[in-house]
Amino acid sequence: MMSATSTLALTHFVTLADSFDKDKVTPGVLGFIVFAVIGGAVWLLMKSMNKQMKKVDFEEQPEDGDAAGTAASATAPEPKAG
Repeated sequence: MMSATSTLALTHFVTLADSFDKDKVTPGVLGFIVFAVIGGAVWLLMKSMNKQMKKVDFEEQPEDGDAAGTAASATAPEPKAG
């Protein structure tokens, strides 16, 4: 059941919706400019991310005293049956 306040609020929204011409509402030039700026920002962020990811070195460097242990740790452990 709707209260009087919610019914009054809904009637105001209905009158506002009827006042707009549905055929003439478009995003316009401002919408295009905002969309283009967001697209340019995403492109610049992706370009910067790719540049930073190319700098990352994924190869592990062996420690001084752990030369013998790196060959054993390079192989994957066998799964335990349980």
